[in-house]
Amino acid sequence: MELDLTKASLPIYEALANETRLAILRELGDSKKSISEIGQKLAISNALMTKHIRKLEQAQLIKTEKGSGQDWKKKYLSLKTDFININFPAKVFPQMNLTSQSVKIGHFTDFEAKPSCGMATKDRLIGALDDPKSFLDQDRVDASIIWLNNGFLEYKIPNPLKTGEKIELLEISMEIASEFPISNNYWPSDLSFYLNNYCIGKYTIPGNFSDVRGSLTPKWWIDEFSQYGLLKHLRINRYDTSLDGEKLTDHNLNEIDLDHSDFFTFKIAAPATAENAGGLTIFGDRWGNYPQDLLFNFYVSE
Repeated sequence: MELDLTKASLPIYEALANETRLAILRELGDSKKSISEIGQKLAISNALMTKHIRKLEQAQLIKTEKGSGQDWKKKYLSLKTDFININFPAKVFPQMNLTSQSVKIGHFTDFEAKPSCGMATKDRLIGALDDPKSFLDQDRVDASIIWLNNGFLEYKIPNPLKTGEKIELLEISMEIASEFPISNNYWPSDLSFYLNNYCIGKYTIPGNFSDVRGSLTPKWWIDEFSQYGLLKHLRINRYDTSLDGEKLTDHNLNEIDLDHSDFFTFKIAAPATAENAGGLTIFGDRWGNYPQDLLFNFYVSE
């Protein structure tokens, strides 16, 4: 589950800001349990249990279902999500000028895609499922979701620098997940990031998520399929490369000279030879939780 600092996330924070509700969630960590079983263990009355359960359900943290067979009268609780990621606003560097470029995820200039793979716009599938030739379909430029079992997507970016300017920091943000037929929250994938063919870092994305629907995911896409990804911020400066503030490598802008070229390439790869060969899913501005495609922020000095 992805949260931010807007009002939309308040119900989740409110649901978690209670010792009893946290205890209920801990009880559900291993398996689903009946409401009466949890109430007895935590010494909570039926009335209070009902109140706490309603709060957790409204926050989409748990789900309730009826028992079967001899237990048909009982109600059981289970977790609806197994992790929460909180995204804070990106920091601004006022001593630099910011230039931003958005690149549609379907505007890749080179690719390799092995099944299971495919693409879709906000309205329909593009080409045939599990057919790499569909990645050359003319409608690929409108893609809002792209997935591949292994391979890569490469993009060519125009350099926005004016005469005398110098890139001090390049931030690349993207919503990504692994790839698994239908979906699997626990399906790690080792992804590699390249800038002008330099492997500037690797990151293991934890899964392909469908515990809740993506806020932008089209209604025609069924609940069990990949719904959203994690918003990741890849940053390369004059010293190193980091992802969400965690250092990845020592590769830096002094080594990868972007100041004197009209274009540069960015590639994200999911190698078949990786230890966790879990594929790649990338989300555009009409899918997932974030209304953006690939976003390149250039912090430049004169």
